Amino acid sequence: MPLSNPNAGARTRALYEYLVSSFGHVMLTGQMESTWMGSPDYEMDYIEKTTGKLPAIRGLDFMNNDFDGVVERAKAWDKKGGIVTICWHTGVNGSGYRESLDDNPDFDRLFDPSAEEHRAMMKSWDRCAEALKRLKEADVPVLWRPFHEFDGQWFWWGKGGADNFVKLWRMMYIRFTAEWGLDNLIWVLGYCGEVKDGWYPGDGYCDLVGSDTYDNSTHLAGWNRCRKVTDKPLCFHECGNVPPIGKFLEDGDLWLFFMVWHTMHIKANDPENLKAVYCHEHAVTLDKLPRF
Repeated sequence: MPLSNPNAGARTRALYEYLVSSFGHVMLTGQMESTWMGSPDYEMDYIEKTTGKLPAIRGLDFMNNDFDGVVERAKAWDKKGGIVTICWHTGVNGSGYRESLDDNPDFDRLFDPSAEEHRAMMKSWDRCAEALKRLKEADVPVLWRPFHEFDGQWFWWGKGGADNFVKLWRMMYIRFTAEWGLDNLIWVLGYCGEVKDGWYPGDGYCDLVGSDTYDNSTHLAGWNRCRKVTDKPLCFHECGNVPPIGKFLEDGDLWLFFMVWHTMHIKANDPENLKAVYCHEHAVTLDKLPRF
């Protein structure tokens, strides 16, 4: 299965080939970081202390315009041999979580190149693209997960409905891929739990498809809905308490990876189960990853 971007770099292609070959056989471990708990390794330190291992995937967020910090931490994680995934809680014109929820733009003006709203959004996107370009120059592949949980419609990027979202996603894809030449991105389309019909931008505009839930299940319903959308590898891109790996195997939804959310969410996991998950033969941790 090829990447959506035929010009993807060699390391990015190698990583994607590994992910495609892994899907259905093993589950990569993932953990979202926080940056306000005294150390950006707060979650990683806790997992290592609890399980003796580190996750294969580290989740980062450009939230609050933390482009420099994310770039440096992403480089460091890549140097350790890990996989980087980045999301972006942002307003239309930048900043953080509050703006991502509160902004309510006029999508006609966002799509109108002559409108100030469009120019402002492009300026914000280009700041993000510049950060991703720095990772490209460092030869760091990124599982890029913008506009996540779009079909939940609580973030501004989903408030315009399905057609406007598809247009928005394709616009970013083209700007980042064709105009910025970002050949280090593996595009992750992250539905919320429902996986609503009509929001899919097309196979040519994404590489991995996923869904999330915090209901402590293996999220079989989301898996089944995603499987109706595409045959691309599926990921459980956010969760709270991760179930035992055996439960995923029993339910028949061995996602490509899971990613536990930060702070209270990782701490809410039963330590013994977390250790069993990280030590399971079907789990891939940092020490089990090949060098891409």
